[in-house]
Amino acid sequence: MAHNPLEQFVIHKIVPLNIGGYDISFTQSALWMGIAVVLATLLMTLSMQRKAMVPGRWQNVAEMFYEFINGMVTENLGAEGRKFFPFVFSIFMIVLMGNLLGMVPYSFTYTSHIIVTGVLACMVCLLALAVGIMKHGLHFFTLFLPKGLPWPLIPLIVAIEIISYLSHPVSLSVRLFANMVAGHTMLKVFAGFSVTLITLTFGAVLGVLPLVVNVALIGLEIMIAFIQAYVFAILTCIYLKDAIELH
Repeated sequence: MAHNPLEQFVIHKIVPLNIGGYDISFTQSALWMGIAVVLATLLMTLSMQRKAMVPGRWQNVAEMFYEFINGMVTENLGAEGRKFFPFVFSIFMIVLMGNLLGMVPYSFTYTSHIIVTGVLACMVCLLALAVGIMKHGLHFFTLFLPKGLPWPLIPLIVAIEIISYLSHPVSLSVRLFANMVAGHTMLKVFAGFSVTLITLTFGAVLGVLPLVVNVALIGLEIMIAFIQAYVFAILTCIYLKDAIELH
């Protein structure tokens, strides 16, 4: 019997725990989040301990990530945005590690759950909102009122702008969640095709095509893992830029 490709997204309790009627069990999702934090921390600390003039492999990787996000923040937010670098870098690494670790057999892709991506997106948008209000006060809300707007159109345009602003966390979270779910589901389906065909007559021949497609999809998913982390980070910068400059 073929396995349901969606079973890989089911959360299982590792340490059941209920306090005051609230289920706060330790799950495999929390486990892989912890692994992601540990690996990201080790990558950025141990690889930079020696600070060699001629960097080694891991120091090159750490410096590449640092320079990449630093360039992104500087280009979009300018010198004033440097203080947001730790936040943007952390968001990028959390998403990237979640996406990449999900490619490891028998692991769990925590970025495939809307609750995780939704919380990250809400953190980004709430920070942008707080920055905008702290910097501009009530003038921040002129963001929803474009200059030169005819009076009769003000109620309609303001409503559209507010809805558009409130949709930011939805679009940010759904984009990442949907890409991870779709990609991993497709991988599981083609892997199932390979296994099924191999059991048939001439299966060794028939199973090659789905296997080749699956290998290609794995490469595509790894690329998408980086792209989605980049998109999440760049949109974080854009939302912060809008809050700072009221664009």
